[in-house]
Amino acid sequence: MSYPERILPDETEPGVVALHLKRYVFARPWCERRDVLDVACGTGYGTASLAEVAREAVGGDIDADAVAYARGRYARANVRFDVVDAQALPYEPASFDTFVSFETIEHLDDPAVLAREAARVLRDGGAFLVSTPQVAETTHSPANPFHRVEFSRRDFEALLGASFGEVRLFGQRRRETRRHRVLRRLDLLGLRRRSAAVRRLDSLTGTPATEHAALDDLVIDEHDLARATELVAVCTQPRR
Repeated sequence: MSYPERILPDETEPGVVALHLKRYVFARPWCERRDVLDVACGTGYGTASLAEVAREAVGGDIDADAVAYARGRYARANVRFDVVDAQALPYEPASFDTFVSFETIEHLDDPAVLAREAARVLRDGGAFLVSTPQVAETTHSPANPFHRVEFSRRDFEALLGASFGEVRLFGQRRRETRRHRVLRRLDLLGLRRRSAAVRRLDSLTGTPATEHAALDDLVIDEHDLARATELVAVCTQPRR
């Protein structure tokens, strides 16, 4: 399996883009007419999405090349892109109403620092929206070579709860028909993951293959968290 570190929407399969963009669509209600910070923004497509509803959106990333691309591709009046370190943000306390950071915390040597930084730069009443892949047991040796750690639901919630008084957990997953779930459960040998020809059988079950998924083929909600591939937390009441 390959693990792309940066997403370029113009050059990436639409289903892969949808998997990432879905979280930004989910975040938009917390960003309407607010000052928003998107940390680990990558090439900036998510920040640009939030800017459509935000008062101002700031995208920050440690990769100067990614920031340069974002400035050239997604420039608009209420958007700014900065080179920043997620573990030492250059912003004053209480600078933002909403802090967004998706698929970031698992990359950090000290994930708790991101939560503390979010609590520091948020205004009273602000919200921190953060996502991470879900695993059954927390591991410091994940298969993805870019990840330092991957969290169980319990450990992810506990880490965030140290910096926020309220943590609501949501789960992101693909919508699946009953026929597709049956096929997946019967596939004990993992043949669908190994054969493109077999994976094309997904179309017969009414569930598109991941590379062809659209936003409407994905869901983020508080139900059936055990089946979620990613956890999405909405954290409020920052502890300072």
